[in-house]
Amino acid sequence: MDRLLELLRTHSYRKKKVVLASGKESDFFVDCKQTALRAEGHALVGEAMLDALSRLPTKADAVAGVALGGCPLASAVSLVSHQKGTPLDAVYVRKEVKDHGSRRQIEGDDHLADGAAIAVLEDVVTTGGSTLKALGWLRDAGYTIAGVVALVDRREGGAENLRDAGVPFVALYGREDFTDEG
Repeated sequence: MDRLLELLRTHSYRKKKVVLASGKESDFFVDCKQTALRAEGHALVGEAMLDALSRLPTKADAVAGVALGGCPLASAVSLVSHQKGTPLDAVYVRKEVKDHGSRRQIEGDDHLADGAAIAVLEDVVTTGGSTLKALGWLRDAGYTIAGVVALVDRREGGAENLRDAGVPFVALYGREDFTDEG
């Protein structure tokens, strides 16, 4: 087993009843922040997700994290990409327009070119609903979508919904890596 999966299983996976962002009930939860915010997990996430970007058909100019779970992923990938000499800047996408200060929904994108290809990084994809909303906000801001890379695909329709919307999707792990289910 690879070390990132080991950390996710140890620190992020919980067998318990929860209500997911999709509104669905589940008997397990994967809170990737518990791994991604640890120093070792942050480094491993950056390496693994940067590598996964090469599996998208379009080269990304930047990576985006959707608040809150995707933000440390985007930062980790941006840092590792810089260390490897192939820098990708990170942007954060808020779920709502900030109601004070800059009143922005997308943070860190001031210097990106119009039409820049952005890869969205997600911690867990269930139905893909929140991801599709974020993709819409990025498109509305004038960016193109290189694709979506997720740490975990719960295998509950998200991959299909993204692909049906014409968005390339790559997941590092699936529910089968955490449960006895296929």
